Amino acid sequence: MAEISMSQPGPSVVEQLSVDLIERASVTPDDQGCQQMLAERLEQAGMHVEHLRFNNVDNLLATHGEGSPHLLLLGHTDVVPPGPEAHWTSPPFQPSIRGDSLFGRGTADMKCSVAAFVVALESFLSQRPEHAGRISLLLTSDEEGPAQDGVRKVVPELDARGLLPDFVLVGEPSSSVALGDTIRIGRRGSIQATLSIQGEQGHTAYADPADNPAHRAGPLLAALGRLGFDDGDDFFPPTRLQISNIKAGTGAENVTPGELQIWFNIRYNPRQTADGLRDQIEGLIEQHDPGPCSMSWRLSGEPFGPAQGPLLEAVNKACVELLGTAPEANTGGGTSDGRFFGPLGIEVVELGPVNKTIHQVNECIALNELNQLPGLYGRILVTLLA
Repeated sequence: MAEISMSQPGPSVVEQLSVDLIERASVTPDDQGCQQMLAERLEQAGMHVEHLRFNNVDNLLATHGEGSPHLLLLGHTDVVPPGPEAHWTSPPFQPSIRGDSLFGRGTADMKCSVAAFVVALESFLSQRPEHAGRISLLLTSDEEGPAQDGVRKVVPELDARGLLPDFVLVGEPSSSVALGDTIRIGRRGSIQATLSIQGEQGHTAYADPADNPAHRAGPLLAALGRLGFDDGDDFFPPTRLQISNIKAGTGAENVTPGELQIWFNIRYNPRQTADGLRDQIEGLIEQHDPGPCSMSWRLSGEPFGPAQGPLLEAVNKACVELLGTAPEANTGGGTSDGRFFGPLGIEVVELGPVNKTIHQVNECIALNELNQLPGLYGRILVTLLA
């Protein structure tokens, strides 16, 4: 099957679009006009574009064609804060080429993937305007933040319109050492919980140790740290609980705390359920009896995968034929917006740049890999929709 030809100067197109995006300081949820700029290009390519804004979050939906198969390309235009700019070799929102790499906040996560999506769509639609099925691009400015008004809100809207896709290709930085060496075919679920244990604030010289929640929490804290699960398989690592923060006290060294908070995160695989894990944690709390306490519990995303179907086959085919790489397929890493599609039974695969520098100072992408991305995504479009 013929691949989409990226006409010269094709590589400079994706580089320039990446630079135009990176120059916009679109820290969550402020899109800084990224989506409007992309919308104009997508409309010129023949796509129907609409803006779905929820509260202060911008979401862009572009579609072309109709019916099935329906492939949706999924990405985000927001980035994490750069931190102290003095720590960067060059300003984070002034894209800089040094050596063989492009530097700037969002290069790897994931403005270059977004640029590659758009360039691939432009080439695909110019060569195959009568393609089979439907192709969509969904972008949000709320992936790196709370993720409450982005894809989480758009998916029910798609469902109500009968526009849920058959396949979702996510441009998140999945690769480990070289482009295409690793793809994600699912993700573990994620739960964030806060346990608050109440005590009585007092003077350290007079307070009863029994009133100090830090004393009472010791055995429970140790039990949470030891909690283990033997539920891994060929696709998913075992469920894990990690304590991320312990907060207590007023900041004074002679005052006992009136409250102690334990923050913890659970990454769980499909062999567990959120309700079952909550029951287990509540049983552990009751067993160790830390005194008056309460727990907040937030389900960030349910587990999904492993992907098995035409999209996975198309991604593998593209990586082998264009990169000479048979990608390792796993479910590692954190969460992505694929979590809003995968639990619905939709096949989700993540393929994107090397993730070594994401969220770090001097984030970057190799130029040769950036220039390969549009052709890689284009080949997947051809395989599924030609």
